[in-house]
Amino acid sequence: MDLLTVHRDDAVMVLTLNRPDKRNALTQQMYSALCQALEQAEQDESIHAVLLQGDTTCFTAGNDLNDFLSSGPLTADTPVIRFLHLLPTLTKPLVAAVSGAAVGIGTTVLLHCDLIYASTTSRFQLPFVNLGLVPEAGSSVLLPALCGYPRAAELLMLGEPFDADTALQIGLINAITEPDQVLTLAKEKAQALASRPPKALMATKALLKQSRPANLARAMAAELERFSEHLVSDETRSVIAARLAKR
Repeated sequence: MDLLTVHRDDAVMVLTLNRPDKRNALTQQMYSALCQALEQAEQDESIHAVLLQGDTTCFTAGNDLNDFLSSGPLTADTPVIRFLHLLPTLTKPLVAAVSGAAVGIGTTVLLHCDLIYASTTSRFQLPFVNLGLVPEAGSSVLLPALCGYPRAAELLMLGEPFDADTALQIGLINAITEPDQVLTLAKEKAQALASRPPKALMATKALLKQSRPANLARAMAAELERFSEHLVSDETRSVIAARLAKR
């Protein structure tokens, strides 16, 4: 079974996380597949938009902790790092459909999407501190820019789950719908984007991205350095081991 399914819907590339038995927890293999698909979408002029989705019950529970810990030191060639560096460079519009859990990278990836639609069952969480880790994907600067420092500090330092209403309030998502409608709505919006003149669409995205924090690349590099340090620390190893044992 493909852990990431990729198919074309006219000018939209649809990427579906397909590991339901593990709540779509992401592995390095899945990150490699995501990178390959996104790079293909960027190079293919017939693809005008990309849709990222899970299913109606779960977007992603975040990283597969066992796989993450066994993958060795984080380097530029590690699939998850390649994926994180790829996100800010995408020129094609990226749409997300979220239902159920959107944990860790499941939430931070949305900061790099252009349109995000969530179901009433969506539960977002940034649990990095709770795992003895630090934010990633540029969320330490993108989230304060989105919703202000106090709210960003609350979400990143306490790491508590929040619902779709809160996500809409802080500007993380565009709209909320029922679980059985979210994938359809997101696909309709992706198709609407893909129907626009593609060069004008990409130029508009590029102009919008000028509003992003100027220190995003520097922040992502600092996050990676701190994340790598904490990942091998006794504190983090102890917290994650306890979490895995409890499961």
